[in-house]
Amino acid sequence: MKFLVVGLGNIGLEYANTRHNIGFRVLDAFAKASNLVFKEDRYGSVCEFRLKNQTVIFLKPNTFMNLSGNAVRYWMQKEGIGIDHLLVVVDDLALPFGTLRMKGSGSDAGHNGLKNIQQMIGTDKYPRLRFGLGNNFQRGQQIDFVLGEFTEEENQTLPARLELAGEMVKCFCLSGIQVAMNQYNNK
Repeated sequence: MKFLVVGLGNIGLEYANTRHNIGFRVLDAFAKASNLVFKEDRYGSVCEFRLKNQTVIFLKPNTFMNLSGNAVRYWMQKEGIGIDHLLVVVDDLALPFGTLRMKGSGSDAGHNGLKNIQQMIGTDKYPRLRFGLGNNFQRGQQIDFVLGEFTEEENQTLPARLELAGEMVKCFCLSGIQVAMNQYNNK
């Protein structure tokens, strides 16, 4: 079986350490800890590896956040991956910083990356791992907040949260979404 794990973010050095790129950072942390290397391919940076008896493909789209659906659809079709073997790692302003929550489906909640994925694959019924950013910004400052960098305090706790997100990805691929949600949500 194959799994496609997509980390959402924006390409370019100016976005590398922004909150909005947490999807990329989750995949990068997992890859670094596992000595995996991404290579440039169609629609993004890709890393394929074996996790016990599963084949896992990590994808960091190079289409910019708001057009992520093009990359997701392409790689799902190319690799013959069903909707239940797709996991999208995304930032979420509705969750407190560092909160990790896996869901089997749901609305885009105003997130343009999720909105585009839904449009391109024709459904909102796909698994996602939401990484909380919090909402510590004034009204009208949402874009500046998500495109801003983490605070020093957040950066101190970020490695442990990235590691836990990686464990959730592993659990999803090896045991399924229900087990991953039951074991990790609200930790």
